[in-house]
Amino acid sequence: MRVAKGLLAACLVLPLVAAAEEVGEVSTVFKWMGPNDKIVVEAFDDPKVEGVTCYLSRAKTGGIKGGLGLAEDRAEASLACRQVGPIRFTGALKAGEEVFKERTSLVFKTMQVVRFFDEKRNTLVYLVYSDRVIEGSPQNAVTAIPILPWAVQ
Repeated sequence: MRVAKGLLAACLVLPLVAAAEEVGEVSTVFKWMGPNDKIVVEAFDDPKVEGVTCYLSRAKTGGIKGGLGLAEDRAEASLACRQVGPIRFTGALKAGEEVFKERTSLVFKTMQVVRFFDEKRNTLVYLVYSDRVIEGSPQNAVTAIPILPWAVQ
């Protein structure tokens, strides 16, 4: 019982981070052993902003190491977020809050998407970047969504 309560408390403390679903992929390099190198397109919904979906394309390393989850993926990514319904905030927004995170190497490297709210322009801004414990990458992509009324049909 104490263990169950501890797990429940830990889950409540963890930040809300979206899970991605794969939309599609294309092969970029043929590998004789293991999966091919590819570009994957994933979609995820912002956990604190209803009516927003983000699409992330990123490289995935194949081969034997990639198939075993031991390869380090490249830092390049592209991001496009769109309003797909009426926008409604389900919680307080923090500047630079993480909305998506995925491991891109065995231990030290992650790709993440963070959100900013440009109140002056009434716009949500999403930034994707890759970081590593020792040295991150300056490569990034940004997308913005002006918050507009949604037509009810």
